[in-house]
Amino acid sequence: MKVFRKKIAGIAAGILCVSMLGGCAAAGTTDQTETDAAVETVDDTASETAADNVGAFTTTDIDGNEYTEAVFAEHDLTLLNLFATWCTPCVQEIPELEKLSQEMAEMGVGVVGVVLDTKDENGEEVQESIDLAKQLAEQTGATYPFLMPGDTDMNGLLSDLTAFPTTYFVDKDGNIVGDSYMGSHDLEGWKEIVEKELARMQEAK
Repeated sequence: MKVFRKKIAGIAAGILCVSMLGGCAAAGTTDQTETDAAVETVDDTASETAADNVGAFTTTDIDGNEYTEAVFAEHDLTLLNLFATWCTPCVQEIPELEKLSQEMAEMGVGVVGVVLDTKDENGEEVQESIDLAKQLAEQTGATYPFLMPGDTDMNGLLSDLTAFPTTYFVDKDGNIVGDSYMGSHDLEGWKEIVEKELARMQEAK
């Protein structure tokens, strides 16, 4: 995780943020969030560098509760949202993701967030970011877990991100499925994406 956390610090120094239905991208990267179509563009870089499976991991959420890869076994499909507290579009879509987790729970869909800036480049907890994440959860009414990065980096999934938020989909066995997505979305946008990923997963069986 050390290399990844250094990269986070570097990206934060030169961030380019756009409004809702956008995202935060490292300065000099291509902005894929200028139009609705671009918002849904697959993050090819993330897809190429990510693992096929999140692997075994142990971490805690922002309240200190322990989590493992078993969190994904609770749903047929989990939307895994990687974000940072300093990213405005990331924060703006939290209420949308909460609505999604409530409305699509009966379809076997869950949401898990990973708050990337809750640990520094040395793997130490950043209390200021943890406190801010707690405030965000309370203010937005989010009930889905806000995890902190674990030592395994989720088998490399959290590395080499070029924009925030970045979202992956994980099946109940911890496999990365479907496409990865850069940028934030509203409820209807996410429902359309999730329905597409559910259909794709069913076709693959």
